[in-house]
Amino acid sequence: MSIKLPDPPQFGDPLPPREQPEVLAFLARRRSVGALLLRAPGPSREDVEALLRLAARVPDHGKLFPWRFMVLEGAAKADVATKLTAIAQARPDATKALAALGKLATPPLAICVVSRFTEGDIPEWEQRMSAGAVCLTLLQAATAAGFGACWITDWYAYDEATRPIFGLGDGEKIAGFIYMGTPSEPPLERARPNIEALISRP
Repeated sequence: MSIKLPDPPQFGDPLPPREQPEVLAFLARRRSVGALLLRAPGPSREDVEALLRLAARVPDHGKLFPWRFMVLEGAAKADVATKLTAIAQARPDATKALAALGKLATPPLAICVVSRFTEGDIPEWEQRMSAGAVCLTLLQAATAAGFGACWITDWYAYDEATRPIFGLGDGEKIAGFIYMGTPSEPPLERARPNIEALISRP
């Protein structure tokens, strides 16, 4: 599989909205695939670059690009999993923590989205939400490209002992891991909310 994207627009090009019913149809059926069901092959290096190019087109108040990506695959991903295993074994919930690492070890590709906060006029909340938007856009782009994908955080996104493993600096947090691969079986539709019960109007 090779992702083909149009040439990116140039700065200042007009980009008027237009109806895209195929996108609406995709969103109406989008479904995550559990990490333990993801197998090789995953996206190629070229596919990853295309997916990240799409993910970077999210709302970003202040144009701060308050996020970055760590691509984990192959031996590098296995090395990260080994280091996390040592930390998991020392946790009070070691059994549960070790089991959760299967979500990292199984898929052929993981992209860690790191949220960055820059002091200034743009509130931290907005910068963090932009990183969340990156996670969702990357998830949707991978799914639209025909891969299985899911967005997970889990304990290793929050444990202070894992920060050096992911090279987190001051003001950085992990917004999520986007796991990608080929589904070993199709996901089933899950329960969805009653939208009417969640709507209010003043």
